[in-house]
Amino acid sequence: MEKKKLDGQIAIVTGASSGIGAGCAKELAKAGATVVVNYPIPQGKTMAQQVVDEIAANGGSAIAYKCDVSKEDEVKQMFADVVGQFGTVDILINNAGLQKDAPFTEMTLDQWNFVLGVNLTGQFLCAREAIKEFLRRGVNGKSKSAGKIVCMSSVHEVIPWAGHANYAASKGGVMLMMKTIAQEFAPKKIRINSIAPGAIATPINHDAWDTQAHLQELLKLIPQKRVGQVEDIGKAAVWLASDDADYVNGTTLFVDGGMTLYPGFEDNG
Repeated sequence: MEKKKLDGQIAIVTGASSGIGAGCAKELAKAGATVVVNYPIPQGKTMAQQVVDEIAANGGSAIAYKCDVSKEDEVKQMFADVVGQFGTVDILINNAGLQKDAPFTEMTLDQWNFVLGVNLTGQFLCAREAIKEFLRRGVNGKSKSAGKIVCMSSVHEVIPWAGHANYAASKGGVMLMMKTIAQEFAPKKIRINSIAPGAIATPINHDAWDTQAHLQELLKLIPQKRVGQVEDIGKAAVWLASDDADYVNGTTLFVDGGMTLYPGFEDNG
């Protein structure tokens, strides 16, 4: 039987009870990883357990774990518990993220802080604990790397987005945090990259594709003329976390159907 790309590896996927996180969790499990399906609040337990159950039904292994990634003590406890149960962590998919949109002059400090707290500070806290574990363990034979982190960014790390200043700022921050820590820890055989999704069919952006009219407007922004699926991102995450991508470090992989190709100029502007 052919060895799976992520056989025997332990992966934490933050914000994995729905959307892109759930898609990543399922694809990592298919690739042989044992997956920790993180969710932030008690109300998310049922959805997280559904992801775990689907993984188990397909022959994979997963557990659900509640942790608000914006809270330092909860992040530290999650990593301690996962290491206690499984021995280590090999992969972190730093996915948890959200939006609180408002015109800039009406955006409250709470809206700003909430989005930055989850989208950027949450990624910092999880990456820090993951890297500490990678350094403690070192290369263990399950991978050429001591550890792999995939940060979930967005096309809005490079595309400005009026009305979403907090979100765009958080993703711009993710981009340079990722590159900086990739530079710092590459000599330790730790690989850190980002995925920048474009328009993916998830609950967070349902109103962008829920009607034919909305869909046609959205497709004007996508040269490939289709909305992405969570599997598109999950498969990219598996590749970045696998030894197939062993020489890929500190880069953002845009999985966006060409959204970053300035489609407004496709008819010569």
